[in-house]
Parts: sequence; C-alpha cells; structure tokens
Amino acid sequence: MEKSTFINDMQNKINQVLENSPAKDIEKNLKAMMSQGFAKLDLVTREEFDVQAQVLANTRAKLEMLEAQVAELEARLKG
Repeated sequence: MEKSTFINDMQNKINQVLENSPAKDIEKNLKAMMSQGFAKLDLVTREEFDVQAQVLANTRAKLEMLEAQVAELEARLKG
C-alpha cells in the first residue's frame, strides 16, 4: 500500500470517528445554545455597526461645519 493512500485512509477513518463522536454533538449543541443566547441580546451586525459609524462621522462633520457658520454669523452681528 502506498504511503499517501494509507494516510488518506487513516484520515478518512479519523474523520468518520470524529463525525460519530459525542464531541460533534457537543459542538452542535454549543453552537445552537450560543446562537440562541446571542439572539436574545440586542446586538447589531458588523455591517450595521460600520454603517452607523459612518453616519455618525458624517453627522459630526456637518455639526462642525454648522458651528463654524454660527460662529461666523455671530461675529458679523457683533462687528
């Protein structure tokens, strides 16, 4: 038997054992439990977070521009 065939056969057998092991069930159950836990939390996706961060940056820039305009108008009224 060729080494690569032997290694492939061993790998396939190990994968079969792991697929049928209780560890696989534990992993599935843990993932399901974590998904349910996260679903109960009020979390946002990374994409939504990035969009809102950009909206906030744009709002800050607009606010700074408006503050500068108000300061300029106030200076004109005083002058």
